[in-house]
Amino acid sequence: MKCIGVIGASSLVGRRVLTELSYVDVQVYAFSRSEPELSNGNIQWVQISSTTQALKITISHWICAAPIWVLPEYLQMLETYGVQRIVALSSTSAVSKQNSSDTLEVNTAKRLQSSEKELKLWAEKKNINWIILRPTLIYGFNKDKNIAEITRFIKRFGFFPLLGQAKGLRMPVHANDVATACILSIQHPKVSNYIYNISGAETLSYKEMVKRIFITLEKKPRFISIPLNLFKVAVFCLRIFPRYRNWSPAMAERMNNDLTFDHTDASLHFGYRPKSFDLS
Repeated sequence: MKCIGVIGASSLVGRRVLTELSYVDVQVYAFSRSEPELSNGNIQWVQISSTTQALKITISHWICAAPIWVLPEYLQMLETYGVQRIVALSSTSAVSKQNSSDTLEVNTAKRLQSSEKELKLWAEKKNINWIILRPTLIYGFNKDKNIAEITRFIKRFGFFPLLGQAKGLRMPVHANDVATACILSIQHPKVSNYIYNISGAETLSYKEMVKRIFITLEKKPRFISIPLNLFKVAVFCLRIFPRYRNWSPAMAERMNNDLTFDHTDASLHFGYRPKSFDLS
């Protein structure tokens, strides 16, 4: 790779991708809808807008760290730059939420699946190598929408509500590991046209995961077991606050469902080696 384009460069994973690529001898073009940041070293920021003129360069390799459903609006741009290979981030929610009791979550799963299909059809028609990564529960740097939200709740209220035993298994994956997977997969010549699960190295119950957060915050774990009906009422009240507007009773229902995803293929095909759950 002489140069690489990163869509969604200002996202959590996008910034981690840029950090890793800053140590590589490759020119990086960081595309984002946000105001362009100052270019630094081998990284040049480019703001995406309807009036943005394409740079007069060839960018054959791309990483899309933005939600995969925004990618279709950039396909023409990618063709203009001469794309030959692309890694796109989807989510294991494409599978785990397809049977949710929450209509919005079911629609999210359908949206992910539809976007994956559209990317594959476009890439195969244009003879472009594609790779789709499906991370599971992403966390890191207190900027994610999973562990960070639980952390803020504990800081604010001093306890955490659980439905039943909350024994459903999880494999949280750090944003750094997701970024590494993007870079490893895009530069491996024999990896293409495949969907990979990207999960963490450690499997633990939902309750144990939350307990680790308490310990990291140097707080005594305090759990309150709440019946589902009461949980629904509590979620309804919490959604008054903007930070909790995406919470739903379905999240509580999943506390006792196993959401584990095997990343063996990613390990075998391009050397993916995630770390255990680490909040340090």
